This record gives sequence, C-alpha cells and structure tokens, in this order.
Amino acid sequence: MSDRISIRGLSLHAYHGVMPHEGKVGQSFTIDMVLDIDLKRAAASDKVADTVSYDQVVKAASDAFCGARFKLIETAAGKVADAVLARFPKVRGIEVTIHKPHAPIAATFDDVAVTLVRKRNG
Repeated sequence: MSDRISIRGLSLHAYHGVMPHEGKVGQSFTIDMVLDIDLKRAAASDKVADTVSYDQVVKAASDAFCGARFKLIETAAGKVADAVLARFPKVRGIEVTIHKPHAPIAATFDDVAVTLVRKRNG
C-alpha cells in the first residue's frame, strides 16, 4: 500500500534521558509520524469516519510520549507507535521518528534521532 498520512514537527517538552538533569529540567523533542493507511474510501467519501482524525493521532502520540519518563528515546518511540496502532485500527503501520536536538553530547551536531517502523500483525 502506498497511502500515507504524515504528521511532522510535533514539538513536545518531556523529561526523557539517561542523565539526571534531563529528568529535572526536561527538553524539547520533535516527533515525526508516517501512518500507513488505506485512504481510498476517504478520498471518495470526503468523510472523517473513513480515515483517522489527525488531532486524535496527535493526542494519542502526545499522551504516550509525555505520560511517562523514559531513559531512551528508542523506548519513547516504541510507546508512541504502540499507542497509535492500539487506538486506530485503520492504521496498518507507522513510522515514528523522535528527534532529540539537545542530547547531552560533547560535540557540535544538528540532531540526534531514532526511527522505528512498526506494522500491525496479520
């Protein structure tokens, strides 16, 4: 399937990280999501019921990402993917990228990111 919904640049403040100060001060993260979904019915019907509500996807992702403290952004990305797949049966797969541009690395860099791809079983 080649139909996709992309949500890019979702900025959230959270307290993820291995370092103790990351759990106290927190930092801004950016989330990108690409949802694998059949949009044929929605394209023909013009009805929200035949797709997924973007704001509800963002809410599910935000709740999963900010609802707990994770040491690894790998874990946070997995929780976002799991939450979206659990809540939206029309979504057949998801790619989640978590950007951590302020990772505590002693170097000059633009971004650190983790991307996970998850598919629905079956």
